[in-house]
Amino acid sequence: MSDLPSAIHPDILPRLDPEYVKIHNAHLAHRVPPHTIPWHPDIRKAPYIPGGSSVVTVGAVKDISLQNCKIRAFIPEGSPPPEGWPVLLYIHGGGWTLGSIDTLNSFISRQCKENNCVSVALDYRLAPENPYPAAVEDTVDALKFIYYNGKAEFNANVNKIAVGGSSSGGNLAAIACLKAQELTPPIPIIFQLLLVPVIDNTASVTDERYPSWKECRNTVWLCEGRMMWFRNMYLPDPATWAEPDNSPIFASDALLAKVPPAYIGVCELDPLRDEGIAYGEKLKSLGVKVEAKVYPRAPHQILGMDAALKVGKQQADDAIKAVGDAFKAV
Repeated sequence: MSDLPSAIHPDILPRLDPEYVKIHNAHLAHRVPPHTIPWHPDIRKAPYIPGGSSVVTVGAVKDISLQNCKIRAFIPEGSPPPEGWPVLLYIHGGGWTLGSIDTLNSFISRQCKENNCVSVALDYRLAPENPYPAAVEDTVDALKFIYYNGKAEFNANVNKIAVGGSSSGGNLAAIACLKAQELTPPIPIIFQLLLVPVIDNTASVTDERYPSWKECRNTVWLCEGRMMWFRNMYLPDPATWAEPDNSPIFASDALLAKVPPAYIGVCELDPLRDEGIAYGEKLKSLGVKVEAKVYPRAPHQILGMDAALKVGKQQADDAIKAVGDAFKAV
């Protein structure tokens, strides 16, 4: 097993969820990690993570083209409430480099069905063809479209918008909550769902602020090499790494104090764990309501394995409940 290209490192193996280990050895250990081969767009055609649930049936699905990107709206069955459906804009992960409008549609459709909300998937432009700030621009464009056109397009209640995302999508969701305040007029966001988010693009294995980077440098899926490959694809100029549009933890206290309540879910065996925790602590110190949870023995990508892993289903269930509770609270 140890000579396979994605074999589990002995540092990590005893700490991993045994359910995950079984799936990894059967389906992932033989895969060549994308950061170890020359870049080609066909890398995006690789099979998705095994063990994901199926897309659930909703009332309607509507694809809409924006200026530089697309969105897909999952619309609930039945008649909307008088004020319109609440909306969740959910942004996929993939290191700003991989993923598509189809990524995590199962999770996004569950949000729609179980929370009676319009759930919107964002197909933002990807690096390296479209590096920073393309993904940030597309996120803001999608948010503006929902706010200004959501009522007409899918009976949205534009005063009940939540944003969320996984990994690089969690990075973009956190940034959306900052950028929304600076628009004229500002766009109100009531909640942010940040799952395994990238919060600090200056983090590294020598960084004492985030011990998880060194502790999990050899972890499965999102090891140090893969994370740095993603960062360099999207952010080729290191001078931009500390900008708040890339590392939301460096935004001003004045902006951070005004972001909406957050649910932050991180995984124990993920280099990004400690920066997600640190962001939650920073927001709490500024008076923002935050619920944070560490998923034990779990690697980065469990949300996409929710049909095969108990811990993956738990993360999905927690995230759906968090969004539903946020909509009910407003």
